[in-house]
Amino acid sequence: MRIGRVALAVRDVQRAREFYRTALGLEDIAPTDDALRLGVDGYGFLELHRAPEDNRRAASEAGLFHTAFLLPSRADLGRWLRHASSIGLQIAGASDHGVSEAVYLSDPEGNGIEIYVDRPASLWPRDGTALRMTTQRLSIPSVLTAAGSTSWHGAPSGTTIGHVHLRVGDLTSATDFYRNVVGLDLTVEVSGASFLSSGGYHHHLAVNVWHSRGAATRKQGDAGLKSVEFLARERVWVDAIADRASRAGVLVARHSDHAEVVDPAGNRIRIA
Repeated sequence: MRIGRVALAVRDVQRAREFYRTALGLEDIAPTDDALRLGVDGYGFLELHRAPEDNRRAASEAGLFHTAFLLPSRADLGRWLRHASSIGLQIAGASDHGVSEAVYLSDPEGNGIEIYVDRPASLWPRDGTALRMTTQRLSIPSVLTAAGSTSWHGAPSGTTIGHVHLRVGDLTSATDFYRNVVGLDLTVEVSGASFLSSGGYHHHLAVNVWHSRGAATRKQGDAGLKSVEFLARERVWVDAIADRASRAGVLVARHSDHAEVVDPAGNRIRIA
C-alpha cells in the first residue's frame, strides 16, 4: 500500500489553495463537487474542503502532525529551498533522518508540512536488520549544492505524498490499530512515536503523542485533517481490511470502490 490522497478541512479554501500553489508549486486538478484538488501529473493528491470559520484546533489535540510531500531528487529539494527563501517562507525546522532529508513548515491554518527526499534504501542506517531513523541537523549548504544553478519551476513530475504523520491520544491503541487492522508493519519505535509502512518503506504513516497524550477523540467536521487515503494494490486487500475492522469492533463503511475506517483517535482512513 501507499498514500493516495490527504483531505484537509480549511476555513479559507482559496487562501489555502494559493499557498499550496505558490509555496509547493502544486497544480490545480479537476475539483470534486465539494473540494478543490491539487497535485502533479494530473493526479490530485491534496484535497481542500471548507471547514467552519470559527473551527480552530490546538496542537495538543488529535489530528494531523504533518503531510509529507516526497520530491524525486535531492536537487529538487535544493531548488525548493532556494524558492522557499526567495518568497520568504517561514521554515520551522530542517533535519537529516538518515533515511531521508526533510524541511518542515506549516500552511496558513497551521497544518504541518514536510518537504523531503529519500536516500537510497541501501544507505538507510540499521542496527543489524532493524531500521534506524535519526534526527540530525540538515546540511542545507550541501542540499543547495546538489541543485547547482538550476531553478524551481513548480513541483516536479513524480512528486507524491510519501507519508502522513498523525497526533493521537494513546500510542499503544493507535499502533495496534495500524498494525492489526490496516496491516502495516512497525518499522521504528522512538519515545512517544511509532513509524509504520507497507512493502519495506521506512514509513508511510507515523503516530505520536509528543504534544497530544491523552487527547480526546476527534470529531468529524473538525478543521484540520479530514481523511487519509491508502491505495492498495488489489481489491482483496480493501475487503480484508474492512473485515478485520469489523471483527475488531471498529466503525467501517463499505463502498463499491473503497472502505472507510476510523482510528482510535478519530482520524478517518480511506482504503481504495
